[in-house]
Amino acid sequence: MKSCSSESNAESSTQLLDRFRSGFRFMLATSDEDKRRIYRLRYEVYCEELGYEEPSDARERLEYDEYDKRSLHCLIEHRRSGKTAGCMRLVLPSTGADCLDTRLPLQSYAGQSFTHAALHPALLAKDEICEVSRLAISRPFRKRSVKDEVEAGAKSTLLEFTQDEKQTFPVIVVGLFLATYALVGMTNRRHVFAMMEPKLPRLLAMSGFHFTKVGDTIDFHGKRSAFYIDQHQAEREIHAKLLPLYQHIQDELESQANLSTRQRALASMT
Repeated sequence: MKSCSSESNAESSTQLLDRFRSGFRFMLATSDEDKRRIYRLRYEVYCEELGYEEPSDARERLEYDEYDKRSLHCLIEHRRSGKTAGCMRLVLPSTGADCLDTRLPLQSYAGQSFTHAALHPALLAKDEICEVSRLAISRPFRKRSVKDEVEAGAKSTLLEFTQDEKQTFPVIVVGLFLATYALVGMTNRRHVFAMMEPKLPRLLAMSGFHFTKVGDTIDFHGKRSAFYIDQHQAEREIHAKLLPLYQHIQDELESQANLSTRQRALASMT
C-alpha cells in the first residue's frame, strides 16, 4: 500500500507538470520572426553570458551558423508574458549534392573523440541520425541568486513572476528534451547525438532519459563528451508521470508542422 506521503508527492508532481503545461507553449519555429527570437536568445546565452560563440550579427544581437538552415527549431514561450523561455534545435545531415559538408556538427569538431565501436554517426544510416544542440534557457527563467533577485528588483521593467510560476521553471530543461524526442519522431529518425557536460546526462537520467557516452571527454567550452540515445528507447523509458506532458508537446508540434505543410502547399498553388 502506498503511503500518504508518496501519494501526496505524486499528486504534487502531477500538479506541477499541469501548471507547466498550462503556463508554457511549445512552438515549431518556421517563420523568420520566430527564428530571430531563437537566435537572439542564443546570442544572450552563448555570446554575452557564456562567451562560447562569436555573434553572427552583433548589431542585431543574433547568433546563428551554417547548420541552422538544415535544422528544426523549437522554442518554449511563456504564455502570460509572451517571452521566449527556452530553445533547442535538431540538426539533420545534409543530403544536398551541392553541400560540401554533410556531417553532423559534432563530427566536425569532436569526430576523433568517438570511442564506441557501433554508435558513430558515420556508421549509421544518414536518414536515421540527427544531433540536438544549442539548448538555451533564458536567464529570467533559471534559478537566480540573491544578487540576481536584488538586481531584478531594482529594474522595474523586468517581468515579475509569481511563486507558482517560478516553481515550474526547472521543468523547462526536461521540456526541451521531450520536444527533442517529439521532433525526432516527426522526422522518422532514431539515432540522436549530443555533446554534453557530464552532469546533464545524470540529471536527465532522473527523468528516465538514459544517454550512452560514446566518446572521450574533450575540452570544448568546458569538459564535454559525445552522448547517444535511441529515440525509440527514450520513448519507452520516459517516466509515466511525464507521458501526459510528452503527448501534449507532440500534439502541439505535430499540429504546427501539419499547418506549415498545408501553408506551403497553398503558397505553391498561388
